[in-house]
Amino acid sequence: MTLPPILQIGDVLLSSDILTEEFCCDLEVCRGACCIEGDAGAPVTLDEVMEIEDNVDAVWSDLSASAQAVIDRQGVAYTDREGDLVTSIVGGKDCVFTCYADLTSADGGTVSNCCLCALEKAFRAGEGTFCKPVSCALYPIREKQFSDGSIGLNYHHWDICACGRRKGRQLHLPVYKFLREPLIRRFGQEWYDELCDVAAQLACMS
Repeated sequence: MTLPPILQIGDVLLSSDILTEEFCCDLEVCRGACCIEGDAGAPVTLDEVMEIEDNVDAVWSDLSASAQAVIDRQGVAYTDREGDLVTSIVGGKDCVFTCYADLTSADGGTVSNCCLCALEKAFRAGEGTFCKPVSCALYPIREKQFSDGSIGLNYHHWDICACGRRKGRQLHLPVYKFLREPLIRRFGQEWYDELCDVAAQLACMS
């Protein structure tokens, strides 16, 4: 059976490959490239901008001098050429909240100089109150708001995430299961449970 390309859960339209494709971030390989590649910052809401502003002091020492200068000049966010509110960037691509640290790998080794989110780092250390924009947490799902109030979710394929697709296939981990926590954060437990029910029904029919 061929799955329909678009499914609907509540007022959310989503591409069916969110249920069928497999993905798991592999930070040991990519070293957080999604924070420093691209030509715009991460999409944010006005509420998130206020929360980020409240947490700038907690992350300030982790930010580069260039990032600090950008924040001093234009704030933590700006409106990009498509009219979307996004986090400020350095050098035309790097998120201002990028920081670097060594991580311990799964086998106990050291993965040096990984790109991390300073907001998330402070949050996990108990030093901040805001983890990171939900648009970052949802990646590789990208969200689009429509004029009628509905929401669209698409699975975004990016060449720098090839390692994430490989790891997802190795673990047999569908995109929607990998993103369980951020999807619940964004849409609620009831919505996510319905998504899982639909995925299970489609799996039985395929």
